[in-house]
Amino acid sequence: MTYAFHSAAAEKVLRELTPAEQAAVESVRRGLEDDPTPDHARGLPDADPSSESYAIELLPEQTGGRGISVLYRHAPDLDAVLILWLIAGP
Repeated sequence: MTYAFHSAAAEKVLRELTPAEQAAVESVRRGLEDDPTPDHARGLPDADPSSESYAIELLPEQTGGRGISVLYRHAPDLDAVLILWLIAGP
């Protein structure tokens, strides 16, 4: 099992989301603990050779509100995921 955490910036945005949006993001976090590189994650450029960065897009239908992008970094050697940013649409 991989451990998944929110950065301080992601935690701040999470508190500003609606309960349904928070639940959708929490579902992604729990899913990343089981599979840190799911097929629906989009790879992002990463300057650190010891980690990989990804984005998972949540559609409004999934969140019960706005579209949300979950940007995270996976460090395989630490068996950990850090959710860096949550970007909520209008």
